Amino acid sequence: MGQTANNKVRRNAEAALSGVLFDGMTIMAGGFGLCGIPENLIAAIRDTGVKDLTVISNNCGVDDFGLGILLAGGQIRRMISSYVGENKLFAELYLSGRLELEFNPQGTLAERIRAGGAGIPAFFTRTGVGTLVAEGKEIRTFEGLDYVMERGLTADLSIVKAWKGDAEGNLVYRMTARNFNPMMATAGKVTLAEVEELVEVGRFDPDHIHTPGIYVDGVLGGAAYEKRIEQRTIRQHEGA
Repeated sequence: MGQTANNKVRRNAEAALSGVLFDGMTIMAGGFGLCGIPENLIAAIRDTGVKDLTVISNNCGVDDFGLGILLAGGQIRRMISSYVGENKLFAELYLSGRLELEFNPQGTLAERIRAGGAGIPAFFTRTGVGTLVAEGKEIRTFEGLDYVMERGLTADLSIVKAWKGDAEGNLVYRMTARNFNPMMATAGKVTLAEVEELVEVGRFDPDHIHTPGIYVDGVLGGAAYEKRIEQRTIRQHEGA
């Protein structure tokens, strides 16, 4: 790939993370289950040994893959998530009091991240009113209905995964692998993206770009994506 004035391409995940990580930081990690997760960046974070992390992600991978490897290494202190399933260690650590967990309804989590990226400090939603989700939070009444206040979320670092990217950091996601990635890309003080394919600047139709490069500080071509399937169920077709 040719060099440009705004070249944000990093040699690999280790180079991209150089000087970015510190103990006690907050990291947003894109993905839904194992779909659209930044596999190489997660593995590189594990290898640095950084600890006492707060991680914002829909879930925490599985026991031996994705964010689960950071749990296994004792590097995560707190999770802000909407789902615990598929990861036995995640549940065990939470139930034993060794992991802090802030549960969010899934749509609320997405909106908190979007709000943080948009500079919106808080918003009101009907979701969670009258449940444990609303405990300790401000409740206001609008047109006769109660709403709970939720705070926007930001992070010291956002790590996201895209299908294609260019040297200016413009990103295109593929199908459901888009999930939480676009809003997380806007909500990090530093955003690093790993992509399956790096393309020449100018290849993207501007109307087809999902994340403009203004939000991205570094981009790298990821290697050896496993793209694991969390659960695979096979059954015979009827009449077989």
